[in-house]
Amino acid sequence: MASLKEVRNRIVSVNSTQQITKAMKMVAAAKLRRAQDSILQMRPYAQKLGEMLLTVSSGSESAADSPLKAVRPVEKVLVIVVTSDRGLCGAFNTNVIKATIQLIESKYAAQAAKGNVEIFAIGKKGAETLVRRGFTVNTAYTDLFGRLSFVNVKSAAEEIMKDFSEGRYDAVDIVYNEFKNVATQIIHTDPYLPIVAENKSTKSKKTEVNYIFEPAEEEILAELIPKSLKIQLYRAVLESNASEQGARMTAMDKATENAQELLKDLRLVYNRTRQAAITKEILEIVGGAEALKN
Repeated sequence: MASLKEVRNRIVSVNSTQQITKAMKMVAAAKLRRAQDSILQMRPYAQKLGEMLLTVSSGSESAADSPLKAVRPVEKVLVIVVTSDRGLCGAFNTNVIKATIQLIESKYAAQAAKGNVEIFAIGKKGAETLVRRGFTVNTAYTDLFGRLSFVNVKSAAEEIMKDFSEGRYDAVDIVYNEFKNVATQIIHTDPYLPIVAENKSTKSKKTEVNYIFEPAEEEILAELIPKSLKIQLYRAVLESNASEQGARMTAMDKATENAQELLKDLRLVYNRTRQAAITKEILEIVGGAEALKN
């Protein structure tokens, strides 16, 4: 049985840990509110812009000439992996990394065997883990979530679009967590480039919209296609940010509960140890008194 001092030190240590996890839960809750507001405001705009782009580009000759719609034989692949910069958020990062590896092994196994699959990491944890596992990480955007804004994400999207347009990659996919609620995050693996127009069967089921272009169709599409891709990446980062805070809040809540349970067990052990020590001292005193009488 552990000594009273050891048990007392463990109680102090666990109590300090509980205070830290409780504080981290409160910080995550505050950040979650802001992150949740941001993504809920972004979703309708991003969805409508994406629908408009697909509808317009599917019947446009100008959009067909865009290098971002160029469908080539898939030889070189880029996978955008959105994780967090910090840990202590449960299985949040692990799930994204597992989905990334599964995507590469199932969809791009032939390209990976030739060493033609590269990673574009947004978030320190994903970059570090994938490098350790032997994947090629050509770019890592770290500390992005500390200064999260459309301007910072836009530069990442522009870099990806430039590489695709120049033929450095033939396909780009993105893996990220979609925020559903505090306790639930949904892994998404979506194609990012090239832009695939709606097929005719899908388009016929929807109400066809005829757009009037002003000043000119070519100018509007030249601006709309890159902007839509930037918004799509920004939305994925916002989804991941909200998911991270929700996952961290849940993890810290569980850690606080576990610390409370551990404290109960330690206090019980402490009291039993203390009682055993007192009983032992009483027995020693009684035994000494009896020895003196004899």
